[in-house]
Amino acid sequence: MADLSKTDWTLIQSFLAVAEAGSLSAAARRMGASQPTLGRQIRQIESDLDVTLFTRQPRGFDLTEIGRAILPSALQMQQAMHDIGLTVAGQETEARGPVRITASEVVAHFILPPIVADIRRTHPGITVVLDANDSSENLLFREADIAVRMYRPRQLEIVTRHLGDLGIGICAARSYLDLHGRPQSPDEMLQHELIGYDQSELILRGMRQMGWSATRDWFTTRCDSQTVYWQLLRAGCGIGFGQLPLIEADPDIELLDMGIDIPPLPVWLAAPLAVRQTPRIAAVWGMLEAGLKPFVS
Repeated sequence: MADLSKTDWTLIQSFLAVAEAGSLSAAARRMGASQPTLGRQIRQIESDLDVTLFTRQPRGFDLTEIGRAILPSALQMQQAMHDIGLTVAGQETEARGPVRITASEVVAHFILPPIVADIRRTHPGITVVLDANDSSENLLFREADIAVRMYRPRQLEIVTRHLGDLGIGICAARSYLDLHGRPQSPDEMLQHELIGYDQSELILRGMRQMGWSATRDWFTTRCDSQTVYWQLLRAGCGIGFGQLPLIEADPDIELLDMGIDIPPLPVWLAAPLAVRQTPRIAAVWGMLEAGLKPFVS
């Protein structure tokens, strides 16, 4: 019979992460762990339970029959740990302890650092963990305490607040425009070098919604990292898209006005309902709300 006494909660978390992500690499990114560590943890839980939980496939990890059988119980354990955490958090009386904020790469890199510095100066008892992550974090399972998102989170038991909208503009480095000229119309712009994403279709979908039959090969430079994308634009690789606060703050970047209306990005704050009013979460929420207001309309 399997010796469950040796199986700790961390191993159950690792099992759930791999079961959901379908691969060690994706699960490791989600958990902030290394792939070898996660692999050892999966081997450990399989050894503790004396079963094989996953079959290794070229495309990733698939649950075995026994893996699928224990998944509901593991999810119940996850829910129980989640409930314990929320109960404990709800008893806080002082603005002290860690607060994990998740936001997109661009917001985390260019907008949030001064706000985080203000939080630390105002509330020295609060430790801030800033997770630059473009994936959707599960707030209810405390992968983050507060999320700054460019869409409204739809999970149940989540408190959300729409702070306003963040403008998007078409822009390029002045060095590029001085060399190649400044397009005066969308048709002229499409004759220029364009910077886009590679695997992500976010920009492609936006261009298609504006009536352009855009394809990936329209972009002569491609990158899926938003912060690297911005640096490629600053370096003069071509014309691209950027958040208006970044464009306006960078003297090397020029906003191009060609009469194109680009839908803005909505900015939302979100937190679990059960902890939203705890002192540390409430304090950070309030300072995020005040700090982000100047960037939205």
